[in-house]
Amino acid sequence: MRASEKAKKESKKKTKIVKDKAVKQDVVEDKKIKKNIAKDRQTKNEIARLTKIFKDIDKNKKLSAKGLIEEAAYMKSTLKELKSFIDENGAIDEMQQGSYTILRENPALKSYNTMIQRYTTVIKELINLLPKDIQKETSDGFDEFVGGRLD
Repeated sequence: MRASEKAKKESKKKTKIVKDKAVKQDVVEDKKIKKNIAKDRQTKNEIARLTKIFKDIDKNKKLSAKGLIEEAAYMKSTLKELKSFIDENGAIDEMQQGSYTILRENPALKSYNTMIQRYTTVIKELINLLPKDIQKETSDGFDEFVGGRLD
């Protein structure tokens, strides 16, 4: 085989490898796009749900409420994403430290714990924006359950 034939074969191999990498990268990017579309859909659905729940907020406070609703919706969809990641990968992560490994809390779990606290705070702020008489009407059923016990 001549040098020119070897060069052509090598060139074809390199071209194929580059094409394969490009196809794999396109697949990964498509998955990311689909994931982002799904997250955007979840966020929009949550915005609609929260807007419906907090429709009775005073008109002067609506602008503040809108921002809080958008943040809460984003947090909820991100929390779902983090929770899914933690379920798949576990709460404990093995980290390479030179010649040995250590076990540590999964960084996604840290993010989840921080965000769930902030999400709870945002929801409490939204509830505080509701008129006082509406706040009293909203019940989770716990008081009725405890009040109905016979012991």
